Amino acid sequence: MVESSNRALVPAGKARTEIVIDRSRFIASAGPAFSVEEAREFIQSEKKEFPDASHHVPAFLIGRGAGVIAHCTDDGEPSGTAGRPALVVLQGSGLGDVVVVVTRYFGGMKLGTGGLVRAYTGAVQEVIKVLPRAEKVATLQAALVFPYTFLERIRVYAHEYGGIILDEDFGADITMTLRFRSEHFEEFQTAVKNLTRGGVAAIILDTDPNSIMPLRE
Repeated sequence: MVESSNRALVPAGKARTEIVIDRSRFIASAGPAFSVEEAREFIQSEKKEFPDASHHVPAFLIGRGAGVIAHCTDDGEPSGTAGRPALVVLQGSGLGDVVVVVTRYFGGMKLGTGGLVRAYTGAVQEVIKVLPRAEKVATLQAALVFPYTFLERIRVYAHEYGGIILDEDFGADITMTLRFRSEHFEEFQTAVKNLTRGGVAAIILDTDPNSIMPLRE
């Protein structure tokens, strides 16, 4: 099986967890955001879902490395006790293109600055634990046409070289459409050419420098 190195991990979907501390509820919601606009939309959707909450503390990271955009606010909590702890957890998570909102329902007991830092840190840590992961990678979509006798072997090659079969059309011959990480396509292409003695070759249909692909264990 082909493995990827230097994975650019991003959320594969949305997750939500909840913790209760001294009767205050901390609901942490996290998900993917590939632009500041998408992050803001996520934050607004959480505010609309919990309109009566005491606070909605957001943090997000857009991009990776030197070009990352980082943002957080305390949304009315004492300065430095909410947004910054949430952002620090995101920065240590290994994820990029991620947004989190911690919604707090005040339970009537003050937690103090240290208690708030621990609560917001813990809330984000819990949701990061269950957040599904994917990779952001360069991919290409390809198609090939081949006789039925090669079907099972080409399916095996697709799996071995990290491809995802998008479609199979069974006509006089089989037309298969697949998506590959760009770095692995030539290996698949070579295997198919060797199998068919040069009679079959895949044609590249499209490329995407920022595809989201499931992790391969």
